[in-house]
Amino acid sequence: MSKKDLKKAVYRLRELEAQAGEIAQEIDTLKDAIKAEMTAQNVTEMQVDVFRIRWASVQSCRFDSAAFKRAMPDLYGSFLRQTETRRFSVQ
Repeated sequence: MSKKDLKKAVYRLRELEAQAGEIAQEIDTLKDAIKAEMTAQNVTEMQVDVFRIRWASVQSCRFDSAAFKRAMPDLYGSFLRQTETRRFSVQ
């Protein structure tokens, strides 16, 4: 890839990321409006045309590693393993 092509790719990436941010905001706004209507109707499920919409509480249990680390730091440390990842960023 030439420097010119790379420059075009980076600018296009930034443009698409900006659009993605705007779209994400619009998605959140629409979801919030639907949730507000469901709250107003006091329902957790509704049918709208061919779509079934659900907005319900879900309970789950998760391991609290921060609390475990405070309570048993030696044991916590013995189960740590180092990993390596690569991070991509454009600044």
